[in-house]
Amino acid sequence: QVQLVESGGGLVQPGGSLRLSCAASGSIKSINAMGWYRQYPGKQRELVASVTSGGSTNYADSVKGRFTISRDHAKNTVYLQMNSLKPEDTAIYYCRADSVVTMIHRFLQVWGRGTLVTVSS
Repeated sequence: QVQLVESGGGLVQPGGSLRLSCAASGSIKSINAMGWYRQYPGKQRELVASVTSGGSTNYADSVKGRFTISRDHAKNTVYLQMNSLKPEDTAIYYCRADSVVTMIHRFLQVWGRGTLVTVSS
């Protein structure tokens, strides 16, 4: 079984910064892309940022220049550095791993449980 555990969410003032972490565990041999998504109440999850196994990154227009995604392959961990946070960044942030290969199985997508980010004064 593969698990993704997010951490780093919390309350921050507008203009502040947070760093989210997502660690994958479970006899993992390889992971293709990893990414961060967010969900507003009553809305579908939307892509925030993603990074492939080769290091290619993709960002939502709304976070370009403010958020940076990075990945530690050795630790099966992905990070999201969020700077210049705005109230509209308030959401639940979810981590996702694509094409996760373990010793006995391949998972197309694995989601974390999410971490709440609140940007408010």
